Amino acid sequence: MILNLFDQFATPTLLGIPLIALALTLPWILYPSPSIRWLNNRTLTLQNWFINNFTKQLMTPLNINGHKWATILTSLMIFLITLNLLGLLPYTFTPTTQLSLNMGFAIPLWLATVIIGFRNQPTHAFAHLLPEGTPTLLVPILIVIETISLFIRPLALGVRLTANLTAGHLLIQLIATATFVLLPMMPTISLLTATLLFLLTILEIAVAMIQAYVFVLLLSLYLQENV
Repeated sequence: MILNLFDQFATPTLLGIPLIALALTLPWILYPSPSIRWLNNRTLTLQNWFINNFTKQLMTPLNINGHKWATILTSLMIFLITLNLLGLLPYTFTPTTQLSLNMGFAIPLWLATVIIGFRNQPTHAFAHLLPEGTPTLLVPILIVIETISLFIRPLALGVRLTANLTAGHLLIQLIATATFVLLPMMPTISLLTATLLFLLTILEIAVAMIQAYVFVLLLSLYLQENV
């Protein structure tokens, strides 16, 4: 039973070739390309409205130097939302349930924000490791604690996204299995569990979007500290 529950998180293969690259490439095909026409269709108009509003909200707290990251962060947000939502469809694979992939997103982007901070304003970057007014005896301890907290940030980004999506998928599978098992024996209870499954699916759709937003929002906050 345990193996069956976690089989959904195994990377699918075809003739021994992992298909995770296909799963990462396919979402971009779903979005319409910009048109050279004066008037766009409704889908493209809605897409442009969402991108413009999200970018404006994300870039407002940042100064002009941080606006260079607008394309990267907005693209990452759309990419993560698409992967998370497609993973809720039956018989699909969710790449963002893999910790290695999420850490591959989190570590380089976090490291880039840290490098920018130490290159542009090293004094301000080092000041984060030691709060102002710290007693002399606590200086070594606080420096160690702040350094550890700094290096934990990318781990927290990757683990948060992985854990939330994995837990949601497991809950959906458990409740769906219970619904089918109870259907011939207790139809009324099965109907209740099916209702719970429907509500949980709606919740997971919200979680999929929120977790993608939180991932990108935290990256923008780390960037805000260093620009």
